[in-house]
Amino acid sequence: MNDLLRNFFDWQLIRQVLPDLLTYGLRNTLVLAILSSLLGSVIGMVLAVMGLSHRWWLRLPARVYTDLFRGLPAALTILMVGEGVFSAQIGWLESPYPVAILALSLMSAAYIGEIFRSGIQSVEKGQGEACRALGMTHGQALRLVVVPQGVRRVLPAMVNQFIAIIKDSSLVYFLGLVTSQRELFRIGQDSSVATGNLSPLLATGLCYLLLTVPLTHLVNHIDRRLREGSRRALVADEAPAVNAEGALA
Repeated sequence: MNDLLRNFFDWQLIRQVLPDLLTYGLRNTLVLAILSSLLGSVIGMVLAVMGLSHRWWLRLPARVYTDLFRGLPAALTILMVGEGVFSAQIGWLESPYPVAILALSLMSAAYIGEIFRSGIQSVEKGQGEACRALGMTHGQALRLVVVPQGVRRVLPAMVNQFIAIIKDSSLVYFLGLVTSQRELFRIGQDSSVATGNLSPLLATGLCYLLLTVPLTHLVNHIDRRLREGSRRALVADEAPAVNAEGALA
């Protein structure tokens, strides 16, 4: 029992690894997750619009991309993208750090695209018909009316996806990041291998919880606010109109 506790709760090792985890480990994880989310959102929006197109030659590539990147394990996707980029010997992608961002972006775009597509499809068809009645083109209706409403409805799902990207960033160690580029998991893993103790990995897990637990509660808060707003709007729509004299219209 004492050996088990010492293997997971060696406080001296935890104190030694915490400075690295909370400085460049936490920073690199957040940079990977934020940049990957931004690039993945751009690609995902393109995939969503292509997937909703009436033209099959736009829908088909979006469907193939989504099925491919959603069907492959995250570790395999990161390795394949990394090996492919390194084999191509692209100058500005020679460092594993931008390759890691690219791999996470391509992988997350498949999920984000489906999130955006479901949000856009949830907008009532009457919104598009009203835009056409006002003389807007299909593109203008999407850009100015439908997409903003759809994105607002999928905010909880987007935050959930950001949490998933934070956790998937632990797999980029396959690409061989240098010391200054190491994220949370790589720092904890290296320290555990060097000491033969799992306490650094426990400290790494606590750092991930420090990021993901507040975001999980944020998702619940956003979802609750959106549900309350929808409920109030429904009640307002169902309430009988009242004229100036207070009589029912």
